[in-house]
Amino acid sequence: MITNPTWSGKRFAVLGLARSGMATAEALLASGAEVLAWDRQDEPREKLAGRARIGDPLVEDLTGFDGVVVSPGVPLNTHPIGPRAQSFGVPVIGDIELFAQARPTLPSHKVVGITGTNGKSTTTALVHHILQTAGVPTRMGGNIGIPVLEGDPLPEGGVYVLELSSYQIDLTRTLDCDVAVLLNITPDHLDRYENFEAYAASKGRLFAMQSEDHYGVISTSTEAAMDQYERYPHTLLSDVTPHLDSLDNYAALKGPHNLENLAAAGYVCRWLGVSEKQLRAGFRTFRGLPHRMEFVREEAGVVYLNDSKATNTASAAPALAAWPPDPEPRVHWIVGGLAKEDGLGECEQHLGNIAAAYTIGDSGPRFAELLEGRVPVNRCELLCEAVRRAVLNAKRGDVVLLSPACASFDQFRDYEQRGDHFRQLVDAILNDGGSGDHAA
Repeated sequence: MITNPTWSGKRFAVLGLARSGMATAEALLASGAEVLAWDRQDEPREKLAGRARIGDPLVEDLTGFDGVVVSPGVPLNTHPIGPRAQSFGVPVIGDIELFAQARPTLPSHKVVGITGTNGKSTTTALVHHILQTAGVPTRMGGNIGIPVLEGDPLPEGGVYVLELSSYQIDLTRTLDCDVAVLLNITPDHLDRYENFEAYAASKGRLFAMQSEDHYGVISTSTEAAMDQYERYPHTLLSDVTPHLDSLDNYAALKGPHNLENLAAAGYVCRWLGVSEKQLRAGFRTFRGLPHRMEFVREEAGVVYLNDSKATNTASAAPALAAWPPDPEPRVHWIVGGLAKEDGLGECEQHLGNIAAAYTIGDSGPRFAELLEGRVPVNRCELLCEAVRRAVLNAKRGDVVLLSPACASFDQFRDYEQRGDHFRQLVDAILNDGGSGDHAA
C-alpha cells in the first residue's frame, strides 16, 4: 500500500469503510496515524476494531483532527458531515487528496488525471494500456481500478493514471497532475451542484491545482469544456479528431464517440514520450473496458463485440454507428432484455448498418415488431440461440454485436453477467465449429 511518514501522529476520521475507505484506513494506520473509523455495517468496523477507534464522526469530538476522509458518494451539498467538520475547522477530503500528500515520499513518477462527463473510463483505461504496451510501469486508480492507496508504490519512472469524477475533484486540494485532461462537459449530477456552471467549474479545478509548467488538454467537443480554457490558458485545446490514417484496425475503439478518447489518449501518451509506433500498437491491442464495446474475438474475419453495458437505446446507438456498410450492412445486432423505454430511440437512424437483428428477452417481441420489414429479424428469446444464429449467418467483414439497449434483469442478475455469458457462448460455439450443441 501507499503510506506517508508525514501522517504519523496525525488524526483522521474515515467515514465509510467500503473498499476505498478501508484502503484509506489501512494506509493511515500503517503510516502511524490515529484513525477514527465508521461505517453503518458491523463487518467493516470489526475488521478495524482494536487498531482504530470506532466511532461516528457525526457524533465524536473532532477537535484537533487533520482531516475527515469520505467517499466521493457522500453528497457534500446535503450530508451533515460537511457542516460538522467545518464547525471544528477540519477539512473534508478524499483518498485522492491523501495520495497527493504522499507523492513527495514516492519514487519519482508522473500522474495523469482524466475527467469529463463521458468517456473518462475508456480514456483512462486506454492510456494505461498504451503505457503498459510500451513497457512503462503504470497503474489505474481513482474512479476505476483499485483504490489509489491500496497498491504498492510504482517504481521510479512509473505513471499513475487516474480517472477523476467531479466528486473526487471536490474532495481534492493539492493534486498537481503532470498531465490533466478534460474530455467534455454535459449536464449531469446537477442534484449535487447549484447549477450547471458550478458542475463545470468543479471539473475545471483539476487545472487550477496544476503547476503552470505542467500539461493540460481540453477537448473542443463541448462549449462548457472550452470555457474552462479561458480560465486556465496554460492548457491545450484538443481537436477531437485523432491524427491517424484509419480507425479500421482498432475494433474496440470504433465509432464517433471514441474519437475524443483516441485523441486525448494520443496527446497524453506522446507527451509522456510514447512513440508513434508504440501508440498505434496500444490502440490496436486495446480490448475495451469490460462490457463496453469490448473486443471478444475475431474468427474467420468476423468480429465479436460485447457491449452489454448498453442498457438503453441512447447507449446502444453509438455501437451501431461504429460499423457503417462496407459496402453491405454488416452488423448482426443482438437486442432485447427488460426495456427502459418504448421504441428504437437513437438506434433508429442507424438501421442501415444492420445486416440482421436477433431479438431476445422480455422486450424481444416488441423489438421484432419495430424492426420487421426494415431489417431481417430472427426471433430468438434466449441469448444462446441469438449467438448461435448470428455465428451461422455472419460472413467475413461482419460484426456480431451484443448491444441490448435494455436492462438485463429479465434473464440475468446484471449486465456484467449477461456480457460474461455472451463471451462464454461465443467461445463455446466457435470452438464447437459453429453448431452450438454445447453452448446452451
